[in-house]
Amino acid sequence: MTEKKIWHQYYPEEVPATLEYPEAYLTDFLLESAREFPDRDAVHFMGKRITYRELLDDVFRFAHALKDLGVRKGERVSIMLPNSPQAVIAYYGTLFAGAVVVQTNPMYMERELKHQLTDSGAETIVCVDLVFDKVKRVMDETPLKRVIVTSIKDYLPFPKNILYPLKMLKEGNRVDISYGDNIHRFSELIRKAPADPVTMPVESPDELALLQYTGGTTGLAKGAMLTHRNLVANTVQCAAWMYRGRKGKEKTLGILPFFHVYGMTVVMNYSVYMAATMILLPRFDAGQVLKTIAKEKPTLFPGAPTMYVALINHPDIEKYDLSSIEACLSGSAPLPVEVQERFENLTGGRLVEGYGLTEASPVTHANPIWGRRKAGRIGLPWPDTECRIVNPETGEEVKQGEVGELQVRGPQVMKGYWNRPEETEKVLKDGWLSTGDMAFMDEEGYFAIMDRKKDVIIAGGFNIYPREVEEVLYEHPAIQEAAVVGVPDPYRGETVKAFIVLKEGERITEEELDAYCRERLAAYKVPRLYEFRSELPKTTVGKILRRVLVEEEKKK
Repeated sequence: MTEKKIWHQYYPEEVPATLEYPEAYLTDFLLESAREFPDRDAVHFMGKRITYRELLDDVFRFAHALKDLGVRKGERVSIMLPNSPQAVIAYYGTLFAGAVVVQTNPMYMERELKHQLTDSGAETIVCVDLVFDKVKRVMDETPLKRVIVTSIKDYLPFPKNILYPLKMLKEGNRVDISYGDNIHRFSELIRKAPADPVTMPVESPDELALLQYTGGTTGLAKGAMLTHRNLVANTVQCAAWMYRGRKGKEKTLGILPFFHVYGMTVVMNYSVYMAATMILLPRFDAGQVLKTIAKEKPTLFPGAPTMYVALINHPDIEKYDLSSIEACLSGSAPLPVEVQERFENLTGGRLVEGYGLTEASPVTHANPIWGRRKAGRIGLPWPDTECRIVNPETGEEVKQGEVGELQVRGPQVMKGYWNRPEETEKVLKDGWLSTGDMAFMDEEGYFAIMDRKKDVIIAGGFNIYPREVEEVLYEHPAIQEAAVVGVPDPYRGETVKAFIVLKEGERITEEELDAYCRERLAAYKVPRLYEFRSELPKTTVGKILRRVLVEEEKKK
């Protein structure tokens, strides 16, 4: 039994402080859902519907195909796909073959792709045809031996499968691929392989399932080693937190990319565990999302703040019925209070902020969805997750309410970084993971993230946390998005600069913003510089990249 912590008293009655975790593999979730709900739709994709029985058959076929191509237990297989049926099939098929998944962002440039393939040692890649040229160009400089290529049209219903290639041609996306030797067609492999059940050659849930590369927002991307046990635990924790979920009845909106650990766990693994229907969209488009919600009626919508911001500011939002949405877990970046309130008013569902990191599979905290939540907080640690706040210099715990570095320990925490024992040693000691995030715990055990350790602005000796300033800016009715960074200042060492994206049709001056901030922030926290932009640099899940803004400032 987990030791009683201050935060446990604020758990909803339905959520236990400690859980029972099955001695299982991720693949067991799919086997169980296909057995219990064979005719339940597992995937909706642009009009195509695939049942759990059909999904499992294709997963088995893909696993057989990998083995026939020579993929062995423990080998790394890179999956470079947008959200699509193929992404789900390749993921579970790779695991059934006993191989290790390496999730790869299709938007990677050649330098990033080369680094990940070389670092992971992946000899096989499954990619979408639109990125094949990139893959081909790096093949000779990486361990790659074989490429499996698929197209979005492979799983589109008639007549979309006929129209899609014509659309691509019209848009200038002509793809010429010479198949044969080491270049294989995904659809051909699936067609020829048997759907016989596959016995996974993995002997323990403590073996690797996934190498998930950290976003590289703080330097070179490192591969977090996540085991079957880590990922099973985080999925079970997720289901316990979303305790109103009903097996075989939920529908999850799958916009968060599966190549990002958040989308992979909270959308794909959770949905398969719950025998939920995944409504997949290959990219985020606010208008498309609104139409999809109104038509397909998802009950769950895990997302990122920028997605909710885009939706609530869409000019046609009032035309769509969004009332099917019951629960939304927001991660990847701070969730502004105004965005939360407006989205809840529009849908009638609950939207809460959570927190996690790649190294923890990823979720460690969330506000109770149907319980007491606190604005500006990442919420409570999940069951069996221990947390403490330490002085980053000494490693000693700080007093309650003081800001320090957040450390976490739990069954979802990684084994370490792939081939990087020194880096592992820096962040993992006695099972405690140093997150690099500055945080505090309030008197009721709710946690708040102040900022990345490296993002803290030190101006004139004062510590300024960008998130606090951004929260104030987000409250302004004319502002759609805001990012705050520290820029060099000859007098203060650093000073505060705010990058602003205004809502359509809005106007505001720097002087007006300055007066607004001075009413709400201590003088030393008020931005000294403002820059208005049409958009801000973001990761694939919509996390604003302050690092890019800092680098741009350095070049000026």
